[in-house]
Amino acid sequence: MRSSPDKQPPAPWHALSAEAVLALSHAAAGGLTQAEADVRLQTHGPNRLAEVEPPGLLARLLRQFNNLLLCVLMAAALVTALMGHWVDTAVIMAVVVLNAVIGFVQEGKAEKALQAIRHLLSPHAVVLRDGHQREVDAADLVPGDIVLLASGDSLPADVRLLLARNLRIDESALTGESVPVEKGVTAVAADAPIGDRLCLGYAGTLVTQGQARAVVVATGASTEIGRIGKMIESVETGTTPLLRKMAAFSRTLTLVILVAAGALFLFGLLVRGMGAAEVFMTAVGLAVSAIPEGLPAIMTITLAIGVQRMATRHAVIRRLPAVETLGSVTVICSDKTGTLTRNEMTVQEVVCANGVIAVEGAGYAPEGALRIDDEVVAPEALKARLPALHALAEVAALCNDAALHERDGQWQLSGDPTEGALLTLAGKAGMNPAEMRFDRPRLDLIPFESEHRFMATLQTERGVGGSRDGARVVMVKGAPERVLPMCANQLGADGTIERLDGEYWHAAVEAQARAGRRVLALARRALPAGTEDLDHADVAAGLTLLGLVGIIDPPRQEAIEAVAQCRTAGIRVVMITGDHGVTASAIAGQLGLGEGLHAITGPELEAANDAQLRELVRDTRVFARASPEHKLRLVRAMQANGEVVAMTGDGVNDAPALKQADVGIAMGRKGTEAAKQAGSIVLGDDNFASIAHAVEEGRTVYDNLKKTVTFLLPINGGESLSLLLAVLIGVALPISPAQILWVNMVSSVALALVLAFEPTEVDVMRRPPRRPDEPMLSRFVLWRIGFVSTLFLAGIFGMYEWALWHGAPVETARTVAVNTLVAMEVFYLFSVRYLKAPSFTLQGVKGTPRVLLAVAAVFALQLVFTYTPFMQGLFASTALSLRTGSAIVGIGVAVLVVLELEKLLLRRLGVVTG
Repeated sequence: MRSSPDKQPPAPWHALSAEAVLALSHAAAGGLTQAEADVRLQTHGPNRLAEVEPPGLLARLLRQFNNLLLCVLMAAALVTALMGHWVDTAVIMAVVVLNAVIGFVQEGKAEKALQAIRHLLSPHAVVLRDGHQREVDAADLVPGDIVLLASGDSLPADVRLLLARNLRIDESALTGESVPVEKGVTAVAADAPIGDRLCLGYAGTLVTQGQARAVVVATGASTEIGRIGKMIESVETGTTPLLRKMAAFSRTLTLVILVAAGALFLFGLLVRGMGAAEVFMTAVGLAVSAIPEGLPAIMTITLAIGVQRMATRHAVIRRLPAVETLGSVTVICSDKTGTLTRNEMTVQEVVCANGVIAVEGAGYAPEGALRIDDEVVAPEALKARLPALHALAEVAALCNDAALHERDGQWQLSGDPTEGALLTLAGKAGMNPAEMRFDRPRLDLIPFESEHRFMATLQTERGVGGSRDGARVVMVKGAPERVLPMCANQLGADGTIERLDGEYWHAAVEAQARAGRRVLALARRALPAGTEDLDHADVAAGLTLLGLVGIIDPPRQEAIEAVAQCRTAGIRVVMITGDHGVTASAIAGQLGLGEGLHAITGPELEAANDAQLRELVRDTRVFARASPEHKLRLVRAMQANGEVVAMTGDGVNDAPALKQADVGIAMGRKGTEAAKQAGSIVLGDDNFASIAHAVEEGRTVYDNLKKTVTFLLPINGGESLSLLLAVLIGVALPISPAQILWVNMVSSVALALVLAFEPTEVDVMRRPPRRPDEPMLSRFVLWRIGFVSTLFLAGIFGMYEWALWHGAPVETARTVAVNTLVAMEVFYLFSVRYLKAPSFTLQGVKGTPRVLLAVAAVFALQLVFTYTPFMQGLFASTALSLRTGSAIVGIGVAVLVVLELEKLLLRRLGVVTG
């Protein structure tokens, strides 16, 4: 029995010859014996990725209580329970539980990224065991196994190719490469990036053409897919700017509340001589009045409303805080293939002997004009006007194995993307490839192989009048460096055969390559009538060159517009792709990222340390040949520079960076399941333009949250100041702790919710991104909190004392104070909707339907609070007279008038309110 393969070869597998790999794997060309495979399976383990248990329901629920403000409330509830104040305890715990339930319900789905990657591994594989070909479960593959691959197979493990015939593998999900990669058996340099390791195949990628025999070199977690899975697992999801601000706000507020409550307790106990139980309940009242209990619920609901708005714009939110984070994004790192581009190869230019023809349209739809020198050439005039282009389109249609089908208005490709682009070109030239194949059947074929890099077909030729008279023509397409030496002539502008101008064609090839396009040469040659077989000698010389085609995966038109919109909004767009640098730079120029951009490639990223990388990412717009590790490092470097990073992508190779980014945005249609599960947002239409819409919604959410904070905190401030004043002057509390919680969780929440629906402001996408360290409480907001809190203090305490002065008992005076507080909230809502503009306008007074509905709901709730026996027993409220109610409404109107005068003064002084 042979020993197990070396886990660490002396050089990377792709740098070793096939013979050396077999030797180091202790494998033979005929495969392993079943006994050897069983031993290696015990040593290396099954060819699958380890499962990670998602957090259970209980763990997710307990996480909701990890909030300082809620902890303070729970501590207050515990002490009030020990003191026998069961109503206060029940009300406080109801608030705590409500916040926890809302957070639990709104939390995104559990992480499934590793499960998604696991599904990429092929469930079965064809191997050689005991010298015989057999199909086995892919989980039973071991290093050293010899596997057989054919078109349509998903690779079951990482393999080193031993034999390959016409092999192409689609690695776009792993590397971002636009087209399937031609594979061979020749070793490459040890430092070759993953996309250039042409003798290796990777688990989860797809064979699109050809056959191969290969030896397994890595299984399970040791594969490239497994390594990415471990990277995803190691990435810790960072907190968002909003959560960081709210956490800092909670810590500061909690400290202030505890210090104030402690000072109040000592003052009441030592200075006023109050009993310990009484003064403690007063301190609890201060705590619950100062804590904006409704804020966590309001924040969650506001974000949820943002989720619903984004869903109408094709952005599905998986993690709630990502809604607001989009509004603070400073840089968007985008994958190229399938995100900024269509992931559909397209012929953009055709070079004939008489010039360059621009081909309009993008994707596989056969729609788009052919234009030369600003003249559009109609398909019916093509043969007379541009005979070389007409002949080239015939070759594109017939020397082709792909097929295009229209389904539900979308053109879908069966076959190689490059051949799909050629079929589309033929369609734009007015041809029907399916009919042409029937009318001019193929007689023989030389298939494309990496050794000779061309494809040739033998077709029947049309005779005079379109009849088939036995004439034959060979049609050839392939790499220019291979096809040009096979040509002796070229088809001229008038359709006559001319001597080949090699210098002209070589210059044209270089021009297309500089533009980032893949170049193919198309040629033909007449053969004797009756020829039935095609041989390499028939095409080795004497061909007539028809022209060149320049093919590229073009940028989406809407992506070009979205990039311009992002730049207006002060957001940098950076392309990070696994594709070639020249192609990436060309696409970047077409997108409007800049002209003549230099792409930083994988080897340059490898050579840079973390400090150098932080400098590189400040100005570079294009990164090419980037591996998953490179993408992850780039995102981390930008974050280290203080950027708020959104990362878009669709491949497995994007998943670690998607998870690391502040906002991971995955493509929903063409994206892999691994990318969708790693991202916090999934675009339903795979449209980069939807990101700009999502940023707009994110900024709106933040604006509305800021209005909510500006609305809620003065209410809490007024309540707190009222309790402090009561203790300082030695009178009973104007509002009880339970009554404060009623106001904070019912009327305040109902009114604040209206602000979550405020429409987008007109200049939202003309502002620069707000700084990540910008405080939510600006100087104006702090002034407004202090000023309005003082007004609320005057209203609450003034009306409480007014009721007592008229001989009302304490319970009635407190009911007056509570209703006065709610009335001031209602009229303050009309003011806070316009922080700078006047509210005394028709629209300001009318509000919106939601504003009027919220006011009506709060009015009804206060009637229940004031007049129903059940609520009177629970909150110690009493019924009020109509005269008292009119006085309460008058106080609310007075608050609105004072605030409008304040706005008028601030406008005349030119004070900035934002």
